[in-house]
Amino acid sequence: MKPTLETRWLGRINFPDALARQEALVRAKRADPAAPDELWLLEHEPVYTIGRAPDQSSLRGAAHLPHPLVAINRGGQATYHGPGQLVGYFLIDLRRYGQDLHRYLRWIEDLLIEVLASSGINATTRTGLTGVWVEQRKIASIGVGVRHWITMHGFALNVCGDLAPFGHITPCGITNVTMTSIEKETGTVLELKTVATSAAKLARKRVANLAGRASAFSPKMLTTFTAD
Repeated sequence: MKPTLETRWLGRINFPDALARQEALVRAKRADPAAPDELWLLEHEPVYTIGRAPDQSSLRGAAHLPHPLVAINRGGQATYHGPGQLVGYFLIDLRRYGQDLHRYLRWIEDLLIEVLASSGINATTRTGLTGVWVEQRKIASIGVGVRHWITMHGFALNVCGDLAPFGHITPCGITNVTMTSIEKETGTVLELKTVATSAAKLARKRVANLAGRASAFSPKMLTTFTAD
């Protein structure tokens, strides 16, 4: 059977609500192995999140943060989500795709690189680091969680809006990193839903590739996901 992926545009949603909905769907997918895989596309109200890394120095403490902080079951260090950032949550049963977490991370990166190419941005990956970059500037972050081979969380692509909240943390634990966006790179403000539509179409088209490539990863990528 040809792999399929249902995509949904959720608009702006609070982070705790989105997290609760993800957890509910993971439970449902575990109970029903035939349940379809899904990609949710959305944006969040301003929030910081941190994964399960023992070293949480990327927060620089938490008292100074201007927005709420939520600790969650993904890998990786601190990041920021807010208006103008396209968030993609994949709820995928990796047992359908060879149970290869590293290949899954690379698949997300490749997807984002192609989405950015449609805006005229030549984005790439960087050796030993997860995410997507424009030269030395980071434009998209990736952090996933996995329960019983069912994925949660996904990517955050900076489309437009204020990047200043990243300055209160060490984004993804990378010292002196410069965060960028489609707006900063092109001078064009795109509607978030326009980029979401492009990402959804491409994800549906490329989901079969998730089962078709050998892994290529660095040991540092292991910090990007958490398995339960």
